[in-house]
Amino acid sequence: MSTHVLRCDGAPVPIALAALPTTQTGAIPDTSAIDELLPVLAADSLPRLIVLGEDAALAAVLTHLMRTERLHVEIGYVPVDKTHGARVYQTGTGNAAAKRALEGRATETPLIRDDTGTVLVGRAVVTGVGGKKLEGEAYVDDTQLFSGTVPAMLVSPTLELPGIHAAVQKGIFRRRHWLEGRAAQLGTPGAIVTRDGIRTDRPVPRSSFYRHHESWLLVR
Repeated sequence: MSTHVLRCDGAPVPIALAALPTTQTGAIPDTSAIDELLPVLAADSLPRLIVLGEDAALAAVLTHLMRTERLHVEIGYVPVDKTHGARVYQTGTGNAAAKRALEGRATETPLIRDDTGTVLVGRAVVTGVGGKKLEGEAYVDDTQLFSGTVPAMLVSPTLELPGIHAAVQKGIFRRRHWLEGRAAQLGTPGAIVTRDGIRTDRPVPRSSFYRHHESWLLVR
């Protein structure tokens, strides 16, 4: 097995990964850095790439693998902190996550993307424009999530099928009601989408998150 570490934004390297070949990159990995690793990984029948960083880093890697049709590469994830993605995929953090990424088995996991062709790893937050409430209508598969005005819409992947769940953001002490399905779709006069902590500045009239037809190989 050929295993390589992609160290993002100078993330601390757990002891379990210290002896592995490592490539340094930014908080959001540059596609050229990923492309340089792919021929090395392709030389092995069981290529494994360990992403050491935040949810946005893993999302960038999976987005590139999806777009270049290389989802056969096994992916280990070692979050720097307890991120939304760490909770979704139950990876743990630090050295515990590193050992799991090294010694675990790759399993097919739902790959969630949006209508821009960007993968979602942890959480998307959809809000109104200019800090206003979100107005519109949203569905998870055929079930209405809301119609009218709400504080925000939350979308996250799930570890198992159907692959996605969504909820309306409520007050800090109010329990959210999550709907599960294959897709979550929103129509709105205007919304701002933040994926894995990365905010898009251009308002959109619609936003969809859905399960890709291929899975990704998560090591855990």
